[in-house]
Amino acid sequence: MHKFVVQGGRKLEGTVAASGSKNSALPLLFATILSSKPVRLSRVPHLKDIDTTLKLLRGIGAEASHENGVVNLNLPKLTSLEAPYDLVRTMRASILMLGPMLARERSARVSLPGGCAIGSRPVDIHLTGLEALGAELKLEHGYVVGVCPKGLKGAEVKFKMPSVGATEHLLMAASLAEGRSVLRNCAREPEIVDLVKFLRAMGAKIKGEGESDIEVEGVASLGSADYEVMFDRIEAGTLLFAGLMTGGRVRVDGMDASCLTSFLDALKESGAHIEIGSNWVAASAQGPLKPIRMKTEPYPGFPTDLQAQLMAYLALVPGESHIEENIFENRFMHVPELNRMNAHIDVQGPLAVIHGKPGCYDGATVMATDLRASASLVFAGLAARGETQVRRIYHLDRGYESLEKKLSSLGASIQRELD
Repeated sequence: MHKFVVQGGRKLEGTVAASGSKNSALPLLFATILSSKPVRLSRVPHLKDIDTTLKLLRGIGAEASHENGVVNLNLPKLTSLEAPYDLVRTMRASILMLGPMLARERSARVSLPGGCAIGSRPVDIHLTGLEALGAELKLEHGYVVGVCPKGLKGAEVKFKMPSVGATEHLLMAASLAEGRSVLRNCAREPEIVDLVKFLRAMGAKIKGEGESDIEVEGVASLGSADYEVMFDRIEAGTLLFAGLMTGGRVRVDGMDASCLTSFLDALKESGAHIEIGSNWVAASAQGPLKPIRMKTEPYPGFPTDLQAQLMAYLALVPGESHIEENIFENRFMHVPELNRMNAHIDVQGPLAVIHGKPGCYDGATVMATDLRASASLVFAGLAARGETQVRRIYHLDRGYESLEKKLSSLGASIQRELD
């Protein structure tokens, strides 16, 4: 197990490149199950969750390599229809194997998933959608076991909430279902749009991506594709705090600002200086900062995956800021750790009240509780007096590619050490 040792108090400045999106790459990789032809994906980040996904795909018969950000994958025949617990338990997205295997082979056995412990993330919305397409599902010894002897059939599915994972799951399954499917109350995240573009590149017939209703006309098979994964908008947003929280200026290249409008608007409201180019964004604190009130919402609202990082930043902004978490319960587990570093944050149910004070952070030993919380602690350490040790960074390694190298290139003193 590893930890980060951060020496705070350094101004971070410079330019870094955004990595490919983990949240897009994972469903794209699972979507390759739908095709028996070779697929090439570029800008795939080197992350633990990507490695786990490739192990899962190899376990069902895929030939897969991942070198220099490029994944070459070929699955002409599935040799297994099971996603085992030992791999699935570490990553919630692995439930996305179920639909593609059912669509292609009419049978699947997938362990119930794991992932970050940040509240209830039920998979029932996935299962209900697949059942609407004709799948027969049952829970058996911790596994979801599914069959559809006559294949999946197109149907109208209305999600009870705009779930990103369920939208992705049903888009994949419906691509090979017989007939027309209409998915209503879909998630609208850019990663959904990226998945549809990839499915379309393989031959799927889909329209309406980025809107609440999406139509899918099923096809008999999907073919080859050569596709570049979109940038990681959560990593890009996280990196912009490096300059804001240390008195410097950081520019992130290879990103599309239109995918982060609500986030950038929140930073501007706080007084941050934001510069936007054709494929880059820069952030710095050139004038007085002020508190804000923000709530997380489904896209295009403020992303829950940037909530912890924003909170760490607002603890340095004078005055009382409010953050309301509306997506996941129990996603304030970073608050006690930030308070250990001398932040002043009170939690009242889904509301966090941040009593900001410039220069509040003192270095301390803290423990990461989930992927995004770990990033907030690292960035608080960058702004702190003295040394901060962030333990259990295996959470962070699931979602940030070479974070310590990128921060070091900006002038940070951050080391990975055995814990």
